[in-house]
Amino acid sequence: MRIDLNADAGESYGVWSLGQDQALLALVTSVNLACGFHAGDPLTIQRAVRTAKEKGVAVGAHPGFPDRLGFGRRQLDASPEEIYADVLYQIGALSAFVRAEELTLHHVKPHGALYIQATRLKETARAIASAVKDFDPTLPLVVLPNTVFEHEAQSAGLRTIAEAFPERGYTREGLLASRGTEGAVIHDPRLAAQRALQMVTKGLVESVDGSLVAVRADTLCIHGDNPAALAIAGAVREGLEASGIEIRTF
Repeated sequence: MRIDLNADAGESYGVWSLGQDQALLALVTSVNLACGFHAGDPLTIQRAVRTAKEKGVAVGAHPGFPDRLGFGRRQLDASPEEIYADVLYQIGALSAFVRAEELTLHHVKPHGALYIQATRLKETARAIASAVKDFDPTLPLVVLPNTVFEHEAQSAGLRTIAEAFPERGYTREGLLASRGTEGAVIHDPRLAAQRALQMVTKGLVESVDGSLVAVRADTLCIHGDNPAALAIAGAVREGLEASGIEIRTF
């Protein structure tokens, strides 16, 4: 049994620093790098790509809504045409830095409110999938499984990577609990590690109301802006490897 461990990173901006990318990327096998819309800037992107190369981590694009003030976690009333163009633009920006380092872009995973909106709105999911397909139809798209996002991506002919979140709360419907609600964000590394193991070995996770929810996971996500991200990533990796699960890029 094997699983990919991914992290959202490259989310600093100018002199404002967020996360511990150097240490975090030593613990994961793939990374989703901000593309300058919700966070990141050209120099941050360049440095993050170089760090990923140094650590041997696969690099993916992490496009979000153009909302640095809200860190891409506020839903914007953007049209499908705007979403398509924004996603295509961001993939292109990151891919330039990836190419400059003689690497290959590995995947795409939307960020924050854009990701959540794609799990619920067919038009958003279709716009994202179209942008990825038009950029490179062989590029995998990371999705929340059993949602319209997964369906639209597969309908577009894309390879989908099912993602689960050991440090995020789930609703009984299998969606991510809204940030700001009780249990939506988990900071306890031991609990996150237990949830990760349950996700991978049993395909289950406990929801915020205590019920068990079925999940599928090709990759597990650690949010780099979680203050406990480093401890969580270490605990998750240690727990999975101790159970004989191989941590390997999808």
